[in-house]
Amino acid sequence: MSDTPTRLALLGSTGSIGRQTLDVVRALPDRFRVIALAAGRNRGLFDAQVAEFRPDHVSLADGPGLSLEEMAVLPEADIVVIATSGTAGMKAAWAAARAGKTIALANKESLVAAGELIIAELTNSGGRILPVDSEHSAIWQCLQGEPEPRRIYLTASGGPFRTFTKEQMAGVTPDQALAHPSWTMGPKVTVDSATLLNKGLEVIEARWLFGVAIDAITVVVHPQSIIHSMVEFEDGSVKAQLGFPDMRLPIQYALTWPARLPNAALPALDWSKAASLTFEAPDTNRFPCLRLAVEAGRRGGTHPAALCAAGEAAVDLFLDRRLPFPWIPRLIERALEKHAGTEKPSFDDVLAADQWARGFVADLAREAPWNS
Repeated sequence: MSDTPTRLALLGSTGSIGRQTLDVVRALPDRFRVIALAAGRNRGLFDAQVAEFRPDHVSLADGPGLSLEEMAVLPEADIVVIATSGTAGMKAAWAAARAGKTIALANKESLVAAGELIIAELTNSGGRILPVDSEHSAIWQCLQGEPEPRRIYLTASGGPFRTFTKEQMAGVTPDQALAHPSWTMGPKVTVDSATLLNKGLEVIEARWLFGVAIDAITVVVHPQSIIHSMVEFEDGSVKAQLGFPDMRLPIQYALTWPARLPNAALPALDWSKAASLTFEAPDTNRFPCLRLAVEAGRRGGTHPAALCAAGEAAVDLFLDRRLPFPWIPRLIERALEKHAGTEKPSFDDVLAADQWARGFVADLAREAPWNS
């Protein structure tokens, strides 16, 4: 291990992943130096972070400082942590990939919407992605020193409505959807977990991160959230990564890889309380977002970008109490049905598909078909 601290540029410092990344830095102060912080509009928390970590570069949305793309390519940054959601995070990931940076990636849109393009840029530039999501971190850990897997199993908690009927889900409120049974996450990801859209997005991400076909990835519902994902090899052997459901663990692994460092702040599993580990197949009848995402991943081109943007727009409407919960997948499905698609897109084509899908959902929402 080098005596020189790893220099971090953290984009999205006031969000859930950003805050937990700084928790890891606090626990390992000799290991890291935060040289850049960027955030949205939580000025109070951001000012406190800047005062604590004293970065060389700062950026706040609608304020002074470098753009996210400029922060993502800072030559002095050893690792760029992209925890900013949405298109802004995707643009930063694209810039970092082209610059050959090492990226600790928590932004889903990047690989869902532009995975083929970003992986190609990383190959050309010599950069790399260190996965931060717990599921992709688990797969990455299981593959250390191993050959290409025959199958990947992505585990899902099932969310707060795993046992709900369709009739019960018709009355789901934002407060209910934000009460995740296992994880502490931002509102968008938490709602996506409740609809299983999040797991569909992770299937597409895994396809690009690990170079496997969509149909070689299986989603398994595991309510205890102890096994974070599994890989199966040609001989039938299966490896799993287990741990307490705490995002700081995969964040730390990404930032310290290949080392494993002690961190007293991270909770250990209590095996006396982990009485059972259960598994079940996802119900895509009650949770159609998973099916829609996998279908978009198979179609490729700009369809995953349209999926991502339509999903984000629909969730925003739901959280704003302007859209019933069951209409999240319906709006996504209608957007995918209408999307013409570009088979071999440029990055500009991906951005155009993103904007088209958001506009389509906004136009449909103005009609409020759920009231008819």
